[in-house]
Amino acid sequence: MIYLHLFTMFFRVGAFSFGGGMAMLPLIFQSVQDFGIMTSNEFSDLVAISQVTPGPIAVNAATYVGLMAAGIPGALVSTMGVCLPSFAIMLIVCRLMDRFKDNRALQGAFFGIRPVTVGLIGSAVIFVSETVLINGTLISKELFTVGLDYFNFMPIIIFGVTVVLVGMLKWRPIVVMIVMGVAGAVLCG
Repeated sequence: MIYLHLFTMFFRVGAFSFGGGMAMLPLIFQSVQDFGIMTSNEFSDLVAISQVTPGPIAVNAATYVGLMAAGIPGALVSTMGVCLPSFAIMLIVCRLMDRFKDNRALQGAFFGIRPVTVGLIGSAVIFVSETVLINGTLISKELFTVGLDYFNFMPIIIFGVTVVLVGMLKWRPIVVMIVMGVAGAVLCG
């Protein structure tokens, strides 16, 4: 029964999400929360692992959730669930796109979907930022009871350095992930 549940959950994510893996993260998070598969902190780890492993974020996330919920068969079922709708839709779209490329309604639909995609990605950014920077890492309940001794500035420093390295100095994201992972291991481990 868990396999059917994982397949349908990720089939819905794959069928009703637009904009790629980052845009799918809020729907995946809502689904795993609704069914109690993992906590917010575990989901934050999922996002980090999905980012640094090769492949699409949504596929990596589905595989990770399936593995955590039901082992290797769960990972396979979840991955199939998230991939199947995209595969089927792309087959249909490729056949029809040339025929309807000048259709005003189709162009209008794409015009409406683009801002939604940006909003979903923004939602994922807010969720991950909240989980990493607020829920127990940067600001915790202990801060208010014990004082600033427990205030951990390291996540915000790593965040700021990452923004500078990628956004201003144009470092490659994978290099920054490796450098910041090593920095985190050395400074926070």
